[in-house]
Amino acid sequence: MTSLTRTRTCFFVCCFLSSLALPVTSQTVVQAHSAGTQVITASLQEEEYASFHAENPEWTFNHLAVDYRNGNVYLGAVNRIYKLSPGLEVQVSHETGPDEDNRKCYPPRIVQPCSEPLTLTNNVNKMLLMDYRENRLLACGSLYQGICKLLRLDDLFKLGEPFHKKEHYLSGVNESGSVFGVIVSYGNASPDMLFVATAVDGKPEYFPTISSRKLARNSEEDGMFAYVFHDEFVASMIKIPSDTFTVIPDFDIYYIYGFASGNFVYFLTLQPEMGGGPTTGSSSAGREQVYTSKIVRLCKADTAFNSYVEVPIGCISGND
Repeated sequence: MTSLTRTRTCFFVCCFLSSLALPVTSQTVVQAHSAGTQVITASLQEEEYASFHAENPEWTFNHLAVDYRNGNVYLGAVNRIYKLSPGLEVQVSHETGPDEDNRKCYPPRIVQPCSEPLTLTNNVNKMLLMDYRENRLLACGSLYQGICKLLRLDDLFKLGEPFHKKEHYLSGVNESGSVFGVIVSYGNASPDMLFVATAVDGKPEYFPTISSRKLARNSEEDGMFAYVFHDEFVASMIKIPSDTFTVIPDFDIYYIYGFASGNFVYFLTLQPEMGGGPTTGSSSAGREQVYTSKIVRLCKADTAFNSYVEVPIGCISGND
């Protein structure tokens, strides 16, 4: 009879807590051979947990990504990006804030100076994506209308931080707004694409709610985050129609999740209803506002977004 030790890895994650824990040892697996068969039995032991806490309890964790190749854990937090070992030991951290900012300032700052007063502002991580192909991490924050950094996975060294063009700013959301990204690969022949879905936070003329961007292999390339397709009439984006805001002045779309499957990219959303219905909240106009869950689908290869479709989803009782 031989004894083998097997480790389970489980995560207990909460976006609004500033600690993370997982078991690093859990159970012993015992193998026995009898009459040509293999019997495996497991005896559970008391689990021991590793834990990690940010140095500042107010720097809450916002996003988590795990490198499936080696188990390294990347945490997007307020003012910091962390790289942890599978046992939650800090390997390196990268500072992202705080910095002087004002949410009324429009990008790009280098071209369009802002007259609003600047104050020291926390940088809340809004998006954290693994780009396995180029061995880098895409980390976007709440400062400067959604500016993003490209960090090397090994040591979080900053490879690039595009900021001098309008399209380099992916989102205008505040700290509580939502952003989701999906990286789509087309093989070695062409660069990957980044599908981004974001709340526009009152800036629909400046930020599309969904867009597809070029994810250049060179992190400092001028065309990083440029729209996949753009001409005078059509672009790889969806903007909220301006007449929508005449009905609901504070209309916005909240993105809950995003993923790719087959030939499509999907986003799960929560959207205000344009009509009446049961009450779930209130708008800035003081009237009751209804929200509907919808799933949005796009073809990966559709650069003009003509395949855009959204379908409401919900639960009903058997008697309705």
